[in-house]
Amino acid sequence: MASTMSALAAAASLYSMYPNVSEAASVADANKTIFGPNVYVFDTSMPVADISNLGTTIFNGQAAAEFSTNRYALLFKPGTYNVNFNVGFYTHVAGLGQNPGDVNVTGGINVNADWDNGNATRNFWRTLENLKLSPSSGKTQIAVSQAAPLRRLHIVGELDLFDFDANWNAGWASGGFLADSKVDGIVVPASQQQWLSRNSTWTSWNNAVWNMVFVGCNNTPSGTFPEPPYTVVSTTPIIREKPYLYVSNTGAYNVFVPALQTNTTGLSWANSATPGTSISIDQFYIAQAGTATAATINSALSSGKHVLFTPGIYQLNDTIRVNNANTVVLGIGVATLVPTTGKPALSVADVDGVKIAGLLFDAGATSSSSVLEVGPTGSSANHASNPTSLHDITVRTGGATNGKNEVGIKINSNNVIGDHFWLWRADHGAGAAWTSNTSKNGLVVNGANVTIYGLFNEHHNEYQTLWNANGGRVYFYQSEIPYDVPNQASWMSKNGTVNGYASYKVADSVSTHEAWGVGVYSYFRDAAVKLNSAVEVPNVTGVKIHHLTTIWLNGVAGSEITHIVNDLGGRVYGNTADSMRQTYSEFAGTGTSTGDTQAPSTPANLAASASSSTQVNLTWTASTDNVGVSGYDILRAGVQIASTTTNSFSDTGLAASTTYSYSVKARDAAGNVSAASSTVTVTTPAGGGTGTALSRTGWTATSSPTSGDVPSSLFDGSMATRWSTGAAMVPGQYLVVDMQATKTFNKIVLDSTGSDADYARGYEVYISNDGANWGSVVASGTGSGPVQTITFSAKSGRYIKVVQTGTASSWWSAREFNAYY
Repeated sequence: MASTMSALAAAASLYSMYPNVSEAASVADANKTIFGPNVYVFDTSMPVADISNLGTTIFNGQAAAEFSTNRYALLFKPGTYNVNFNVGFYTHVAGLGQNPGDVNVTGGINVNADWDNGNATRNFWRTLENLKLSPSSGKTQIAVSQAAPLRRLHIVGELDLFDFDANWNAGWASGGFLADSKVDGIVVPASQQQWLSRNSTWTSWNNAVWNMVFVGCNNTPSGTFPEPPYTVVSTTPIIREKPYLYVSNTGAYNVFVPALQTNTTGLSWANSATPGTSISIDQFYIAQAGTATAATINSALSSGKHVLFTPGIYQLNDTIRVNNANTVVLGIGVATLVPTTGKPALSVADVDGVKIAGLLFDAGATSSSSVLEVGPTGSSANHASNPTSLHDITVRTGGATNGKNEVGIKINSNNVIGDHFWLWRADHGAGAAWTSNTSKNGLVVNGANVTIYGLFNEHHNEYQTLWNANGGRVYFYQSEIPYDVPNQASWMSKNGTVNGYASYKVADSVSTHEAWGVGVYSYFRDAAVKLNSAVEVPNVTGVKIHHLTTIWLNGVAGSEITHIVNDLGGRVYGNTADSMRQTYSEFAGTGTSTGDTQAPSTPANLAASASSSTQVNLTWTASTDNVGVSGYDILRAGVQIASTTTNSFSDTGLAASTTYSYSVKARDAAGNVSAASSTVTVTTPAGGGTGTALSRTGWTATSSPTSGDVPSSLFDGSMATRWSTGAAMVPGQYLVVDMQATKTFNKIVLDSTGSDADYARGYEVYISNDGANWGSVVASGTGSGPVQTITFSAKSGRYIKVVQTGTASSWWSAREFNAYY
């Protein structure tokens, strides 16, 4: 960073060398705006040579800066600019006109891949939008892969989506996104592996490699899938174009919010301005990374403001909560949000018309249940007339920093529109390892009638995409399944009965779903791993998948994707033409029953323990099923009180000194239900004795080993956070709790619910008054479930030490620690 900023300072010093340019016209003033120092706003009074020099200086610092912390927005007020520069990582170049033609660049703005010898497969995290590019060469080069959207561009001449290597071979590029754009000449993808174009037009489109999808475009190429691999959908069923910043005729900044449109073809601005409404910039809270906090942002949102994130990295100790309908949250300059306490970085209430756009989310060191959540669990409102829309959203788990999450984006609201996502569990960079930057799913959809254009979703530990609701539509899907599976046993779905987790999984309960242009690729780098089917969907008449492709990119000999969809289609397993690529043109469910009439096995070994006077914890041995267990129903006194997907449950809000009886039933996705388990009874203690939890105010803890899951999470009262060793269980690991004063107690509870396999396989408990002299063991035992309740005769002391005596491949972790008397 220092060298980049020094170069920028040097470039700025050159601007004073133009004696005929007034101070007001100096490009040094470009970043003296309301948006802060990382936003450069250019106007036509500034010397074009200076603008080009500044753009080139920024590019030189960002050309190969794949995980840089620098962020830039280069914005052009209306006018014509004969400038020329390239665009590197974390750089957003945009016009500030209301229409693309209001800003005309006659020199050239390009994206090359010279930093990697023409290989553009890692040219991520940059944006070009709302410009007319009229290059003097007649050709614009934008060699990009994921998370590099091109929007509202008018390109005069040819558009190349690739770069050459030093020997003039076309270097690979790995997918991209073009929307609401016009190319006057030919588009040449060359070696570009896959691409989505939406509501765009060109003179001609040159070729395809594996998966090219066109939705609502004009002059689409002809051909029949799979050769060439074109998928053409004539109209875009529902869309709201991405909001954007612009300058009005009076020089005022505004954000334009395009209107919702249905059944469209071609440009939103073809004949006149894009329909929609303008919002004055004074209605926005302008967030800058140096000063904005979750608290200040939430305060602004609560007062009715919209939010504009300027370039920077925002460390968030709380969730940004969007609760008001029609709120706009817009990022420029690849603004990056990082949750630091295990909460989602951003959540949206179940309200109408929210727009979230232009944001990169980095998972934090403490795992979040989801990074972006749209609608709370159980959302049910109908938003068909004014849906929430999400545009240019990237979620990274690892890469820049080691992070983790359960789910990247969770969509619980109905009728949501997704317009270009990349959900990436890092395969390289910081933390990239199977048990380090963990992420179960990239996307989970629980809302009905959700539509997504351009879903790039890669490398997560289980299902990349899990769709649990009806009416879903996906236009273009690109997914690499995880590279780093250590062995087959570590990657088995449906209770260990099926090889791997399908990349694209539609739940068995879904009756209507449709997708177009689905590509799933494998590179099993570390072991001879097999994936049974790239896509799993219900075999019912309302489910249709059009144009599927599987690719074996590389991998250990013996690795493969065995089938394309539902045990259909050939396998990919090598680097010959037939073994590398397989296709399946149309899957249409027949309505034929799966024949699953077999109920899961009865849950066994049900055990109950009263962890307090108001809570009972249940554990049992997981059931098995011929297809897969989907959940368990909890019965108290024969009446169902709850359901869970894990083999443990905590019943809270109970009465002291009361006897309760419990049983559990297992069920599968076909609706088959097991017999009830044996009944267990348990009596909650009175309000004293072992049922009263000690106050944890001020408690601290240390552990060996340590990880990003800090011990303080054990006392925060949240089951969304946890402490962990960050390493597989081995004897000698320990956790020490300092209660800050001598206490008397006779029970401790380590609760790992939510990380159910992470309980200590064996333990010893010690108590000390000084934290140095521990004496003899006061309790020992073998763990059997996620809630570990350890009782002993009453002891007094300030410090509690729990030592691991068992061995397991899982990390040792817990969500909460309590002591009782």
